[in-house]
Amino acid sequence: MPYLMGGFPDLDASRTIAAAYVEAGADLVELGVPFSDPLADGPVIHAAATAALASGATLETSLEVCAAIAADVAVVPMCYANVVLAHGPAEFAAALAGAGAAGAIVPDLPPEEGGEIPARLAEVGLPLVPLIAPTTPAERRRRIGGRAEGFVYLVSDTRVTGERDELPAGLAELIETTKAEARVPVAVGFGIGTPEQAAAVGDHADGVIIGTRLVRTVGEAGDPATAAAAVGSFLRACRDALSLAAS
Repeated sequence: MPYLMGGFPDLDASRTIAAAYVEAGADLVELGVPFSDPLADGPVIHAAATAALASGATLETSLEVCAAIAADVAVVPMCYANVVLAHGPAEFAAALAGAGAAGAIVPDLPPEEGGEIPARLAEVGLPLVPLIAPTTPAERRRRIGGRAEGFVYLVSDTRVTGERDELPAGLAELIETTKAEARVPVAVGFGIGTPEQAAAVGDHADGVIIGTRLVRTVGEAGDPATAAAAVGSFLRACRDALSLAAS
């Protein structure tokens, strides 16, 4: 489940990279909508969002990337709440549905403060994917998992997005506990940056979300073709590692 920053380094390049994700066998693409204050994201993704905004990226242009690949793979835009509220929940939901999105992630929107956003998404048949963290109290985790739609996004640790040398201690147990309580699949993100780490997480989780490693690769590539080749190679290596671990 690779992450893509919409409009980074520019719109045409992000379309090329999205196509490479599909070609490499992505099961779902998490499509980041650039925002000026992405509180869940570390420096790599934050810098990518800043660059995308500088090149003119918007919700609308990000959804052009969604529309370009939605017929081939599920796409779930990840969008901060201010962007949703600025457009209006109904307009946001309609825009996602029009682009063929499969759901939405709003990481800074607690369930209790969702207001009409989940309702408007539900009206057009789209789930609002909830997040669970290691610090989520047990009762709250059970409540979120029991009501979840789409899938549960399980945050691996308490830090912002970024590559880690090691996976957090106790992650496997947290995954298994969350899976037992959730009514939908559980995908894990934050800190997964190597095929080996992807395989270790995939041994327990239903989905593996990889973000910073891919965004960094795009930023270092220099041109869209080189970026597409590099991310495609990395994702195929991750799929091979996951398949080997499952055999």
